[in-house]
Amino acid sequence: MTTTKQGYTHNLLLISENQLSLKSLSGFSESQGYQFKGVDGCDSALDLIRRSNFDLIVLAVGHTPARWNALFDFVREKRNQLPIIALCDAGLFGEFSNRLNHPNIYPLVAPYNPVELDKTIKEVLNQRRIQFEVNTLQERIKQSEKMHRFLVNNSPDIIYILNERGEINFINDRVEKLLNISKEELIGKHFSTLMSEEECKQHPYVFNERRAIKRVEQRSELHLRKRLYLNGEDKTTSLSMPFEISAMGIYEIDRRNSKPQFRGTYGIARDITDRKQAESLMRFQAYHDLLTGLPNRTLFRDRLSLAISHSKRSGSKVAVMFVDLDRFKLINDSLGHTIGDQLIQAVARRTSEILREGDTLSRFGGDEFTLLLPNIRSQEDAVIIAKKILHELKQPFFIENHELYVSGSIGIAIYPDHGEQIEQLIQNADIAMYHIKSHGKNGYQFFNEKMNQSYAERLTTEQDLRQCVEGEQLFLEYQPIYNVQTSGVYALEAYVRWNHPQRGILNPAQFLHVAEETGIIIELGNWVINRVCADLEEWANPILTIAVNFSPKQVEHADFENMLMSAVKAHNVSPNQIELEITEELLMTDLNLITSKLKRLSRLGFSISVDDFGTGYSSLSCLHKLPINTIKLHESFLRHISNQYQSGDACIVSAITAMASGLNLNLVAEGVETQQQKDYLMNLGCNTMQGHLFQGPVSSQEARKIVVAPVLTE
Repeated sequence: MTTTKQGYTHNLLLISENQLSLKSLSGFSESQGYQFKGVDGCDSALDLIRRSNFDLIVLAVGHTPARWNALFDFVREKRNQLPIIALCDAGLFGEFSNRLNHPNIYPLVAPYNPVELDKTIKEVLNQRRIQFEVNTLQERIKQSEKMHRFLVNNSPDIIYILNERGEINFINDRVEKLLNISKEELIGKHFSTLMSEEECKQHPYVFNERRAIKRVEQRSELHLRKRLYLNGEDKTTSLSMPFEISAMGIYEIDRRNSKPQFRGTYGIARDITDRKQAESLMRFQAYHDLLTGLPNRTLFRDRLSLAISHSKRSGSKVAVMFVDLDRFKLINDSLGHTIGDQLIQAVARRTSEILREGDTLSRFGGDEFTLLLPNIRSQEDAVIIAKKILHELKQPFFIENHELYVSGSIGIAIYPDHGEQIEQLIQNADIAMYHIKSHGKNGYQFFNEKMNQSYAERLTTEQDLRQCVEGEQLFLEYQPIYNVQTSGVYALEAYVRWNHPQRGILNPAQFLHVAEETGIIIELGNWVINRVCADLEEWANPILTIAVNFSPKQVEHADFENMLMSAVKAHNVSPNQIELEITEELLMTDLNLITSKLKRLSRLGFSISVDDFGTGYSSLSCLHKLPINTIKLHESFLRHISNQYQSGDACIVSAITAMASGLNLNLVAEGVETQQQKDYLMNLGCNTMQGHLFQGPVSSQEARKIVVAPVLTE
């Protein structure tokens, strides 16, 4: 491809029937640096024009102009932007010019003057370039206008222009979608047509903003009227819709005084209905529980604050109740969280129905609810509501083919009797709830100062518990379990003790319930099993078994099996030397899960015993399904055993002994303190016992002596 001297690339089509003329034009074009094609006939020229792009045609017409009519007609109809320089004889010039009558055809007298031809070619090509740029600019303008119209009419916002009188000069198509009003109906109307009279009074200068400087960045909210048609009839009403308005004044300079003159307002109105709904939802979520829709802690505290303020003025009282569902964890764990969530929702609905107007029921979290009773006269008013709640909770809940039963533990604090501050009232109600929960559950209890002291001790115990393991304050004692037939030690039972720096020696009853509630029981259990295994390793008695108590929370923990195996491996102890004592409460949870876990442990060599048997609510039918080796008779059944053996407890002991024998389980009697109890048990066939009649719990050093010389003296 050749580039012209002017820096442009041009492609010329040279046409002449005369070969000498065609050769002359070719030589001229080449000398000027043009790219060109040469043809000697009309048909060949038309074929090239159809297949290629040319910037200019140079045609040597000759003596017969009519021969080229087909070329002229084609260019005029199909390529009207393609210029033609026609070289013709001087005698035909006038006739030829009249016949062509086309703005892009330029006649020259032949034979041509090279200088004149070169000048003409350059002028024609320059005009073509200018025309192309003009056409391109016009096309861009058209596209820009088209794009502008598209953006304006397809904008998600209403775009409008007002004149200086506030009348609508322009408004886009979006107004029909958002407000159900045609834009033709609005043109020429005052902007107040879109607003209520009250809205116009409140925001008189928002829609028709006159200021121009920096107003684009400022936005205001107001409501516009959306037309609604009633039942498809001509009757209409309007709905108020929230919009965000961004508007600015339009000004032009007055030529007479060079001052800006206000000509109207340009504005954008954005529908913010979705945003307002989202903000409303966020506000609701910030103050309500998502599962039940009840007020959450934040809203409860806010309403309690208002109730206290009103109580100060009126002299009335305010009750705060803390309600905790009993047995909810059992249902949630055994039937799944979906059933648990539906139960929480059902409890919320049922409880809400019995409350007075103005009372507030709040979900505090998990299975805990708080209740605010403002404007009560005495504690009796709170008692009435508490009894109603307990009565409703006792009724069965039917959820997905399950008939579920729960009860409630309710703690109550009264303003100003039990506190004058928000947090103090809530905390005292919580303390009272824990009190009733630890004394049988399913009831209500008012707060008193003795509970506060107990609660403070519990908090102190919790804080100290978190340091007792690292501080080496724990130690073990062991109580022998004797086989009265052989007068030998059947096994040892391990008991954890806490040497508290200030309170002295604490037994498990004084701190394990706190460890259970706080989850510290997992860490304590890990310490106990490792200490037991360390003693077994030191004593080196491979036939000795030590029983270790584990709570349901410990057994259910995901790391329970790994914790046991890690301990026995670390101290080179056989699992056959460890007996896991579980409670009947564990058998009331997910039985399939517990059965699988206990069977795995049994296969590893651990033996399983059920502690305090007869005091729980386990189904006897599940015992034969579990890998249980031993059941332990609770000491409470032996307290009334006398020489006559006629008490009700004696009957229970006899029944449990027979059941253990029938299931081929070993029976261990706990708490044997008298010779009469021992004799009675031996007569029933129970030969493994523990209690103070034989030996109380002793230190590890004393236990080692018993293990070395396990002789039972009469």
